[in-house]
Order: sequence, then structure tokens, then C-alpha cells
Amino acid sequence: MCGIVGLYLKNPQLEPQLGKLFEPMLESMTDRGPDSAGFAIYGDEVADGWIKLTLQASSEGFDWKALMGQLEGRLACSLDWFQNASAAVLKVKAQEAAVRAALAEFAPTVRVMSAGQSIEILKGMGLPKEISQRFGLANMTGSHIIGHTRMATESAVTMEGSHPFSTGQDLCLVHNGSLSNHFRLRQELRRHGIAFETDNDTEVAAGYLTWRLREGDTLKEALDHSLEDLDGFFTFAIGTRNGFAVIRDPIACKPAILAETDDYVAMASEYQALATLPGIENAKVWEPAPATLYIWERQQEHAA
Repeated sequence: MCGIVGLYLKNPQLEPQLGKLFEPMLESMTDRGPDSAGFAIYGDEVADGWIKLTLQASSEGFDWKALMGQLEGRLACSLDWFQNASAAVLKVKAQEAAVRAALAEFAPTVRVMSAGQSIEILKGMGLPKEISQRFGLANMTGSHIIGHTRMATESAVTMEGSHPFSTGQDLCLVHNGSLSNHFRLRQELRRHGIAFETDNDTEVAAGYLTWRLREGDTLKEALDHSLEDLDGFFTFAIGTRNGFAVIRDPIACKPAILAETDDYVAMASEYQALATLPGIENAKVWEPAPATLYIWERQQEHAA
């Protein structure tokens, strides 16, 4: 099962309402994924030379203040942060590798959910409504967001196994379906320097895109290659710093629907997730075609 939802705002005036618009979309996918949920939101960008990381602990009792003091002492640079339930968003004027090395020393149990200039990933176990309330989704602002609700049919219910997955700066992916060659591909990607934290096949797909982008592909080229190299069935929603993309495998057996107005583009596994959006009654609504990339970015919007 599992449910996917995404919302890309074409109208900047709606950005203060992003979380409020998206919350009912995520919660409507509860029947498709009651075990865990998460979302990746883009906004609140840091300046060049800074890096923003979303950190998540296994419980809400973690001492973030003490950790930030240790990081500030080790990195000897400007640092800003805020706590959100079991997570913390860290903004620091430093290289990502140096921050990760310090985190591994001072807080080896804390997971880095995302890194980049714009992205924040928040996820956990529980019903989608619980996750929305836990992290204050309704009050969040930004330009675009993708989310996932999970029904764990082949693995344990864990925070680590929930989506989205991020393996590169400002890149994340959510997935409905299953990959049959993820184990072999994981081994190959490790040889190319891609690191993995879980056994989830979706993390492999995210790692694959990160590798292709490092090799010089555009997002379109990377996703075109994915149709050749990823075996199985899938619907992907991908978030980047500049936009949002959707692609289905050539068989396209997993459900997906898109809606577009002058103000936004929305994607979901089922139409019910789109029903609360303003102006949805006048939107262009369609099912994305198999093996076709749909991408909306700040610079360009097209289907390829």
C-alpha cells in the first residue's frame, strides 16, 4: 500500500499556508499507511556557505542544547538551531563533512534526516495525524513539500524505515511500490561512495539519483536512467531545492493522480487527498502516464 502526497506552490503568496494546505492531504492517506508518516518541506533557505541539517533522535528527551554547545565549540563557527519535538534543525556556517564528523563523535545515535540549503525532513512512527501534530505541520511555511504514509508489509515499523529518504543535498524521494534489484544496486552504489543507513529499497532509489546527479546528470536524465536501471514497480515523488517531480515505472500499476491550477501542482495516490485544496474543482486533473517524467521547477515546468 503506502500513500504519497506532494504540493508545489506556483503562487508565492500561498507559501505561508503551505503546511495548512498540506496537512489534510497527508492525513487523508491514513488508510494507505497507518504505521508511520513523514514529509520533506522546502523553505527557510540558508545563505551560500551555510548548511542546514535536520537531526532526529529516538525520543523527545534528547538534550539538544548540550549537543549544540559541543558542536559550536568543535566547529568554531556561526550556528543557529531550533528544536521541534524529537528533531532539531541546525543551521551552521561550515562544511557538511565537518558537521557530520562532529555529530558522529558527540551524538552517534542521532540521525541526519536531511542536509542542504532548503530541505527539512521530519518523520516518525504513528498515524499521519499524530505526526502532523507532533511537528506542527499546519504552521509550516515554504514553497513545496512531499509526504508519505507507510504500511509496513515487508519489514518492521520503525522511524528509520519511514519516508522520505534523502541521500544528497536538498534531494529527497518517496516511493509507493517495490524494487526487485535493490540489494545488488545497493552494493554497486556503495562502491561509488553512496552511504546507506537502512535496508529500505526506497533509500536505494534515492541513492541512485544522488549518484547520477553527482555524475553530471540533470534530474531528467537521472530519472530517465532510473527507468532502465531500477527493476520493479514504483511511483516516485522527488523533491529538490528548485522543485518537484513525479515519475511512474513503464507498467504503472501503482495509483497516482496529478492536479494543476495557476496557483499550485498537487500529486497524490488518491483523489481524496486533493479534495480540500482551493480551486480543485477547476483544476486540470489527470493520471500521470507510464514512464513519463513530470517536473515543475522555479525555472521551468514541463512533462518529458
